[in-house]
Order: sequence, then C-alpha cells, then structure tokens
Amino acid sequence: MKELLRTNDPTVIALATALLDAEDITCFQFDVNMSILDGSLGILPRRVMVADRDLFMARAVMRDAQIDTSP
Repeated sequence: MKELLRTNDPTVIALATALLDAEDITCFQFDVNMSILDGSLGILPRRVMVADRDLFMARAVMRDAQIDTSP
C-alpha cells in the first residue's frame, strides 16, 4: 500500500474516494478512528491509500481533479 494523499478535509477524502471508485481503483482510508484521540476536532489527518500497482493511475486521477497529493 502506498499513501496517495493526507488531509484533514473530509470533503477532499470523499471526492478522492468517489473519483477512484469511478476508475475502479480500490482505496482505503487510514486513521479514520484517530478522531477519538483528538476529541473529534479533526486535527489528525486521514490518509487515502492505494495498492502499489494503482499509484500511478490514482495520482493521474487526482491531478486531473486538481487535488493536491504532495506530502
């Protein structure tokens, strides 16, 4: 698994997940339950992960949608 993007914004995660699903790229959200530690303030970022083989295409999809994937 490789990290595609990391963000605190739930709308970016929802959009990225929908775009990847539309392209049949399986993705996973990591750190979803970390909000328990930060009191549901959204301080800790969530990560969207994809399989190694899908990383190139996933980055292309994010670039087309103008979603920043830089660390």
